[in-house]
Parts: sequence; structure tokens; C-alpha cells
Amino acid sequence: MKLATLKDGSRDGKLVVVNERLTYCTDASHIAPTLQAALDDWDVISPKLKLLSESLSHDAVPTIRFHEHDALSPLPRAFQWADGSAYVNHVELVRKARGAQMPDSFWTDPLMYQGGSDTFLAPRDPIRMREEAWGIDMEGEIAVITGDVPMGVSSGDALKSIQLVMLVNDVSLRGLIPAELGKGFGFFQSKPSSAFSPVAVTPDELGDAWKDGKLSLPLHVDLNGAPFGRAQAGVDMTFDFGQLIAHAAKYA
Repeated sequence: MKLATLKDGSRDGKLVVVNERLTYCTDASHIAPTLQAALDDWDVISPKLKLLSESLSHDAVPTIRFHEHDALSPLPRAFQWADGSAYVNHVELVRKARGAQMPDSFWTDPLMYQGGSDTFLAPRDPIRMREEAWGIDMEGEIAVITGDVPMGVSSGDALKSIQLVMLVNDVSLRGLIPAELGKGFGFFQSKPSSAFSPVAVTPDELGDAWKDGKLSLPLHVDLNGAPFGRAQAGVDMTFDFGQLIAHAAKYA
């Protein structure tokens, strides 16, 4: 099924189920008012949302047109946002660009940081910064939403915790990163709010493209309406999502 959060004037929006073609949606707030509420009781709520999704596919429930501009990020805010560098060759290139060497341990020990999750940008809203000199950069990434994950979980069991998959535009301020990391205390000002895709999908929606904790589909990135990148997401992924989640939960 496909889930989205529509703007309704509140911080957390209203949960809706979206049809296969992303053209119509139906109100799901009578089942769970928000996506976070659904995640908090996922085993009970998700079967009800699935039934609603099936009813939507048969035109058996009231619908409205689904417009991406009406959507917030699926989770407008979250209890945690962890960003892991699964593509180590990318990490190596970024570090070379700022004259930093990459430790060999990065190939075996995932690089991960806790980002700000108090607010996420709506997918079609503008990204505003005070200074262009801060070096506003975008990164197309794949994100997953998990349920509760136990401490010390194995990478195989960690995959079972994945409830939803979505895209993210991970915003960076490249002009601020070197000085901030030079303090030896990690990101803060240089990693502002990110924006997620209008819709989050359950892994079964991805078919054979979702396998072994990887999404083997092209990630299309456009800049100002022109093609910018067409990366195959399943290629050169050093760490799969199971490994990344297990890393995050090692001491959690």
C-alpha cells in the first residue's frame, strides 16, 4: 500500500491511503489520525489500512484527487532520523573533494550520524536558506521507516523491522561542513531539515526490486527540471538496510 500525509493546518497532517497510480487518495484518519499513530500500533493498524487500500483500488470508498503539493513529508517529524552512508565510494569522493582522507575502516564499519528530526520539509515546498554562500547541496537518497528495533539485533532480523520505504532529499550546506567537522563534534548547522517523498510505500509494492535489503531501481534526480543523475540504487551499495539498522541498534 501507499501512504501519504496531507496538509491540514496541523504539524503532523492527516493520514491518507493513495492509489496505485498516485492520482487519488482516501482519508484514513478514522483508522489512525497520523502516520506516527499508525506506526505506534502497526501490527493492529496496518491490516486495517491494507483493507482500506484494497477498497480504494475497487473505487469502494470516497476519494479526492492526490496532489503532491498538498502533501507533507510522510512523517512531518519523527522520533529519530539516522543517515547512513551505504555507498562508500560516494563517501570517498566527497572526502577527497574537501581534501580529507577516508579511513579503510569505512568499508567495514558504516558511517552514520543522527540528523535533526524535529521537522522535515514538505516534498514540494521551497528549501530556503539565509546565504547561498553556505553551499546548498542536495542528495537523492532512499530511506526506510522501521518499527521498534531491539538492541543488538542481527542484520537479518533488522530487515523485518522495515515497515515503509520512501525517498529523501538530504540537504547539506557544503560551505559549513569543513569548519563544523573540524570542531570534532559532528554535524549541526551544516545539516538542515531534509525533505521526503510525498508517498511512503510498503516493501511489497516494490516487487522484485526490493531484495536482500536493497532497492534495485534507478534513482532519478532532476535539477530545475533537467536530468541531473540516474543512479542505480542497488549497485555499489556496500551496506544493505539490514546492516545499517543493526549498526544503529548496536547499543540502542
